Amino acid sequence: MDIHKFYNSLNTYFRKRRMKKFINKLDVKETDTILDVGGTPYNWNIIKINNKNRITLFNLKGPKNVNEGNDYIFAIGDGKKLDYKDGSFDIAFSNSVIEHLSNYDSQKKFADEIRRVGKKLWVQTPDKYFFLEPHLLGIFVHYFSKRLQEKMIRFLTIWGLVTKPSKKEIKKFLDEVRLLNYQEFRNLFPDCEIYKEKFLGFTKSFIAVRK
Repeated sequence: MDIHKFYNSLNTYFRKRRMKKFINKLDVKETDTILDVGGTPYNWNIIKINNKNRITLFNLKGPKNVNEGNDYIFAIGDGKKLDYKDGSFDIAFSNSVIEHLSNYDSQKKFADEIRRVGKKLWVQTPDKYFFLEPHLLGIFVHYFSKRLQEKMIRFLTIWGLVTKPSKKEIKKFLDEVRLLNYQEFRNLFPDCEIYKEKFLGFTKSFIAVRK
């Protein structure tokens, strides 16, 4: 079973709602150029946006499927060092990417770059203190030390139960993912409004918005 497909099936509702807010809050127009750092066609396909040929999907690697999103522009590179001039895009966008950069220094470089190249900005990341770890689909497991998480993840998360990761794969995940709290995220995007996305009264994620 593909854990990402399983996660997307659960997450489609939240993504649709979030993308509609993105369109409305930033007053997105069909003529806008958009840089999606770390993104795929998934977010854009669920809202049926009409300016796909003006959306650049920027990743470390090219698309797995050569036919994936033929209407989009694909670019390869490092999100911490974007090869674009200041203000190159009408909108710079990123969804659930910045938490995958291992450490705060890398996250700051990423934030500085995406703020630099976009005139408007929309960057989302999960809240470190939301009760569900969104990548693992495990409740409260991320509240514990990494040493304890290494033992818990395999049997106390959907990711662990479905994919049966090795110890090496679990360690790789823990080395890669660094969730952010509100103050850290606020510091990374000082020129943005920070919106709190809620679920059941809890803050599920943060969104940095510069209009």
